[in-house]
Amino acid sequence: MPEVRFQITWPDNSQASCYSPSLIVKEYFAPDTEYDLVDFVERSRKALNIASDRIKAKYGFPCGLALGQIQEIEAKAAEFAQLDKPKVKFIKFNN
Repeated sequence: MPEVRFQITWPDNSQASCYSPSLIVKEYFAPDTEYDLVDFVERSRKALNIASDRIKAKYGFPCGLALGQIQEIEAKAAEFAQLDKPKVKFIKFNN
């Protein structure tokens, strides 16, 4: 399966590189777009769970990297939950 990395900017202007084992994330995000924090987390969770399920269907086990990426996104997002209208900027896909 083709994997993809994508780059984001958190509400504190720190950047992160994220991983997906599937191109499904391209159906959930658009480059150079801001998302409300909660929306970004929900989209990430959906896309990365689908990606992990695709790995499971093909290889018989879920993708630990995708599930780990979900946990990283959720943990980092929790740091900004108290902010008023926090945004995450989806910068680009790194193919």
